[in-house]
Amino acid sequence: MSTGRPPRRRRSPREAEDEILRAAEVFLAERPFAELTVDEVMARTGLSRSAFYVYFRDRHGLATRILEHIGAGLFEIDRGWLESTEGDSRQLVRETLAAGTRFFAERGPLLRAIADAAASDPEVERLYRTGLLGQFAQAIAGRIERGSAIGEMLPVPDAAAVAQALVLMTERYLLDTVGRDPTADSGPVVEALALIWTRTLYGHD
Repeated sequence: MSTGRPPRRRRSPREAEDEILRAAEVFLAERPFAELTVDEVMARTGLSRSAFYVYFRDRHGLATRILEHIGAGLFEIDRGWLESTEGDSRQLVRETLAAGTRFFAERGPLLRAIADAAASDPEVERLYRTGLLGQFAQAIAGRIERGSAIGEMLPVPDAAAVAQALVLMTERYLLDTVGRDPTADSGPVVEALALIWTRTLYGHD
């Protein structure tokens, strides 16, 4: 009688870890983090339950790795603007926001599950808000400081506070728009964000 579990086969350690991560991400795209268990995740793989503990200490360790994957994707999107002080920065901000909006549309259910879990799980809140979002805010604050120093951006009294406000506003807005409905028209979403970011950092045209 079939259990629905994928068949077991030999895997490299990297393949096994990636399979567990994919199973967890699919689970979180469908159900809340509070319902995530080792058994639920491993039932979606062709691996034994004990294999989970070879790669992760517990479900929060699993959440850490998922957030690392998400963060790597988002930082890759932002890298061009974060590292460049040449060219049309306003246009680069718009392009970066458009790519970030697509990322949130594609990964919306997973991102919403993590964000929702952060509201009730202190460890997920630390990993997500202090960890992922905090790292973004820190990187953006550094970019603002560099841009202001060379006269590319408006001077601000507190780059860290401005960066945190932009990051939290953008995260919540994307979760509530394309993150909730990936088929929604992303054009107005990108335009609204681009207006806020460029007016805040660069002023009027």
